[in-house]
Amino acid sequence: MLASMLGSIPSPSFNSIDLGPFSLNMYGLMIALGVVAAVWLFGRRLEERKVGTRDDASSIAIWAVLAGVVGARLYHVATDWDLFADDLGRIPQIWKGGLGIPGGLLLGVPVGLDMAKRRGIPLAVAATCAAPAIPLAQAIGRWGNYFNQELYGRPTDLPWALEIDAQHLDTTVYAVGTTFHPTFLYESLWSLGLFLLLLWIDKRFRPAPGQLFVMYIIGYGIGRYWVEGLRIDRADEMLGLRWNQWVSIIAIVGGAAVLAWMRRHPIAEPVIPAPAGEAELIDDVGPSDDLERSGDAERSGDAESSDDAESSGDAESSGDAESSGAAERSDDAESSDDAEHSGGEPTA
Repeated sequence: MLASMLGSIPSPSFNSIDLGPFSLNMYGLMIALGVVAAVWLFGRRLEERKVGTRDDASSIAIWAVLAGVVGARLYHVATDWDLFADDLGRIPQIWKGGLGIPGGLLLGVPVGLDMAKRRGIPLAVAATCAAPAIPLAQAIGRWGNYFNQELYGRPTDLPWALEIDAQHLDTTVYAVGTTFHPTFLYESLWSLGLFLLLLWIDKRFRPAPGQLFVMYIIGYGIGRYWVEGLRIDRADEMLGLRWNQWVSIIAIVGGAAVLAWMRRHPIAEPVIPAPAGEAELIDDVGPSDDLERSGDAERSGDAESSDDAESSGDAESSGDAESSGAAERSDDAESSDDAEHSGGEPTA
């Protein structure tokens, strides 16, 4: 078989790390690492758009993540109620797995946006900044399913097939040694690709505020629909599709409709006022430049007036001199004529 020739993904040999009297569950650790990475990216994007700081991102994330965990757990319990009906004490045991991402988004996103509004961050811009951060968290957090050996797909002998040990395998249905589709890996890689795609779209096309988040909803819905179709864990179905596939369809169709509307009615980018120091600098420089230009104009006007006056004076002096010379020549000529007439006549 191809899997025996090229190998397969081994099942993990542990799912927790002992730290003295405490035990650190790998499922929770992977989710925590995903949250840390997402908060870092969210804060960086807020600062790049000059609408918030990394402290803002941390404050928003605290409440958004708490609400998201509660929403994700309630969603899982609601969609798999048969697993909890006989033992309600299992409901808060989230370290054993069982967080539904759609529920986390339904509750975590509104709480996060409300906290952003309280800190003066425009809602659409906050959603845009968070859009690529969420799939980054999902790409990391999905590895928690690997350590719990859960949510795997149908049997396969592909080279990247996943091994599941007997403790986590339904041996009444599958023989020990059967390998399966690593659906956790598929969704992790899909989320990572979506994260990179959203960053590229934002840098290349700079969509209007809010649109990038809707693109995330559509992209996640497409990937989740495909991965959900490979999974074999128990789930409620309707018309031959798993419940999460119907949720994905709603996300895809609804997201496409919302995105089309937003493209026709884009939200304007918020106007970011210049920092106080820069504004004062502009005010100081502006009038000074105007005064200098005004002074230059006055000096230029004075110089032109002086030149005109000198030219006028030279012209008048020249005219007076010419007139005086002409008058003298005329008087000399008349005197000469009189002398000639007087000298030609006899004396009686």
